[in-house]
Amino acid sequence: MNRVLYARRRITNNVFLILSLMAAAIGLGWLTLILSTLVTNGAVGFSFRIFTEITKSSGSNGGLANAIGGSLIMTSIAVVVGTPIGIMDGTYLAEYGRDRLSAFLVRFVNDILLSAPSILIGLFVYEVLVPRMGHFSGIAGAAALAVIVIPVVVRTTENMLLLVPNTLREAAAALGSPRSHIIRSVTWRAARAGIVTGALLAIARISGETAPLLFTAFGNNGWVSGLTGLNSPMASLPLVIYNDALSPSDDLHQLAWEGALLITLAVLTLSIVARFFESRRY
Repeated sequence: MNRVLYARRRITNNVFLILSLMAAAIGLGWLTLILSTLVTNGAVGFSFRIFTEITKSSGSNGGLANAIGGSLIMTSIAVVVGTPIGIMDGTYLAEYGRDRLSAFLVRFVNDILLSAPSILIGLFVYEVLVPRMGHFSGIAGAAALAVIVIPVVVRTTENMLLLVPNTLREAAAALGSPRSHIIRSVTWRAARAGIVTGALLAIARISGETAPLLFTAFGNNGWVSGLTGLNSPMASLPLVIYNDALSPSDDLHQLAWEGALLITLAVLTLSIVARFFESRRY
């Protein structure tokens, strides 16, 4: 009886192992196919000119400098605005709220934002800002990206703070430290690597967002600089890739491949850096 049971368990284990390996192989196969296609098409015309020249109407001898600049500006504003809000919200959930009804409601809303399609966030920001401003702008685009950043940072911050042992909080409280000082000097410091990881993952998440920017930033083929530039339509790398991919021009198609390769390399770099910070937690 024991031999039959043992043999059945071994067969079941081997079946699930084979299925798991097959699923992993299928996923890695598609990933390899996508990356190889991207590198093959994007590396053909990849050169330094994409960092120094703006996008031209025909795509011939044009670059992506204006789109890269616009993406950096809007992403930076979104991170500067959304990260502190997300950290404070996650701190409230982990340190103050925990099992309270208010914390449950905040988590519920945060989960909705985290799983909501980005196009809905773009439509929401469009309704709130664009009609009142009277035009598309980089400010509206940054606001849409900030809304995407916040739930990612909230979830990561709360999870990292909950991993901090309560004994550290109790030891600091025994020394007479107020709760705010314990959070700043003990829990934030212990969870610092995880919080930074969350911010990097949020940047990687918004780096390739196109849908929210279609309704907010809209796009611009020229240079945008200064405060007046933020208050006008602004180019971004995902928008340029989207528009160029739909163009009948082969030159613009090639530029779209180069932009897609650039975004992929940037997201890959951020993911590696995030993994590095995450490993430092241990």
